[in-house]
Amino acid sequence: MALGISMQGVVSNFLGPSFFQSAFAKIIPTIILAIWISFIFSIVLSYFNGRFRELHVRNAVNRFGIGTWVAASSICGILVSKHFTEWGIIAKVLCCLNVMFWIFYIIICIKAFFEIHHNHLMKNSNGIFLLTTVSTQSIILMLHTVFGEIPKMITISLLFIGLGFYLISATFIIRRYVTNQWAIETDWNNTNCILHGALSISGLVCIVSGIAPEKVLMLLWIFTLVVFLIVECLELCRIYKRIVTYGLKKGMLIYDVSQWSRVFTFAMFYTFTSLIHLTSSQFTMIQSIILQFGIWVVLLLILSEIILSVKHGDGSPASSSLKSAMSGHRSPSRNSK
Repeated sequence: MALGISMQGVVSNFLGPSFFQSAFAKIIPTIILAIWISFIFSIVLSYFNGRFRELHVRNAVNRFGIGTWVAASSICGILVSKHFTEWGIIAKVLCCLNVMFWIFYIIICIKAFFEIHHNHLMKNSNGIFLLTTVSTQSIILMLHTVFGEIPKMITISLLFIGLGFYLISATFIIRRYVTNQWAIETDWNNTNCILHGALSISGLVCIVSGIAPEKVLMLLWIFTLVVFLIVECLELCRIYKRIVTYGLKKGMLIYDVSQWSRVFTFAMFYTFTSLIHLTSSQFTMIQSIILQFGIWVVLLLILSEIILSVKHGDGSPASSSLKSAMSGHRSPSRNSK
């Protein structure tokens, strides 16, 4: 998911579509698709080993992590449609299967929200809930890319479903931090950056579908920018506190699979910013700065995550790591940036 949006949204907008017409450029989406297939194989294997429910469904909070599969499948469908046009039928089949999988995901997430509320698990709320929004909006992007024009009512309905889940998820997250005692170095989750990532993908949907007027888009972008600055300022505070508390190595230079959510959210904000048309000179200046330096920030984040993953290794299945990373675990090694 993170690599797909970085390539299709960030690199393509920075280098231009002509870059991806070369044979060399086909290597990148091929690698991303290969990674996606390996994850699918791992998920299917967990089912046949009888561990699927234990790893992905039993815990109400972890259940939301399945949204990464939906969003990743959406971006892979988009990559196939755009870069391997001869596989158009495969993209359409993948799209239809992913829509059905999304329906299953939304049903179990609705049930999870009720379980979390009734079982008083609010203290574990974090940005993983917002994958309901991300997965829903990714379905819209995939439908528009694979099938072209789709009925406007479908787009509007899915968009508002996604925004509805954003309001619910954000309420759960804010309530957690307002009503409970917490320490930023241990209780602020990596996935909370999806607070602005989910807004960015919603804005991208509005642009791609053309259903929102220019003024609404500008207001959404401004709101996303404000949320981005608030969340990332909290992240800087967390880094400082973690370095002071645990030292540089244990406080920052450690790996967790949930850190890839930062790559996704930064890349999505860059993509949203690159496609929106701003009229105010003040905002166009901010936009120019983001577009000029944003790509290097995204590439640096990707490189950092790759180096950390290779250095520290990830001996457990990715799904198992995601489970522990997003469940609100307080270990310093599971909440670093």
